[in-house]
Amino acid sequence: MPILDALPFGTGILLAGLTGLLFGSFIATLVLRWPAGRSVLGRSRCDGCSRRLDARDLVPILSAMIARGRCRTCGAAIDPFHGRVELASALTGAGALALLPGTAGWLWALFGWLLLPLALLDARHFWLPDRLTLVVAVAGLLLAGPMLGTSLIDRWIGAIAGGALLAFLAWLYRRARGRDGMGGGDPKLVAATGAWLGWQPLPLLLLLASLGGILWALVARKNEDRPLAERPVPFGLFLCGAAFAAVPLWLLIGR
Repeated sequence: MPILDALPFGTGILLAGLTGLLFGSFIATLVLRWPAGRSVLGRSRCDGCSRRLDARDLVPILSAMIARGRCRTCGAAIDPFHGRVELASALTGAGALALLPGTAGWLWALFGWLLLPLALLDARHFWLPDRLTLVVAVAGLLLAGPMLGTSLIDRWIGAIAGGALLAFLAWLYRRARGRDGMGGGDPKLVAATGAWLGWQPLPLLLLLASLGGILWALVARKNEDRPLAERPVPFGLFLCGAAFAAVPLWLLIGR
């Protein structure tokens, strides 16, 4: 996209950061409301007094800072999750454009913004909604070519082979151990990331995700009495992080 490539370096970073703040506000709302069965598109209200929030209450990060983290009407604390997700989303956009300027960087940022709600939902609820995963996959097949210079056929192969490989590994584990070792959403997520990355970086992605999951199981759950193999791991969280990290790593070492 010539317009994106023509943006000055600093302007691109700033614009991506501001765009990330807006995406982050929506992502936080989605992650909080959807599992609870609430409408994602409904008007925002205070959790304490149910007052409808107006525009001055909804400026990402800034509104909460001015209000000192509390509702202007009832004084109820504002969930800090909103600000953390907004900040993470802003850093995703700014970081992508800082490391990879131009169209490729914007596509990498979009990839991160699409993965962020999936990562958070899996971390909080062990849930990878099919509808979100499908959005990631379709966006990858339609848009992702310039990000890594991958052809459409490579991205189709990545989607099909990645999903089939993880589904086969899940079947093998179930056959060998007599129980599920992987959620049904994980193979679909790998297929969706393959639609962005192509098939070539998938071994790197799976290696990074597996290492992350093992470390999390060893460190974050070390106080549990259950055996390591029986501890639930939000593998989708690590797949999302590994997929985002695989972009610069593949550009650096894989080509």
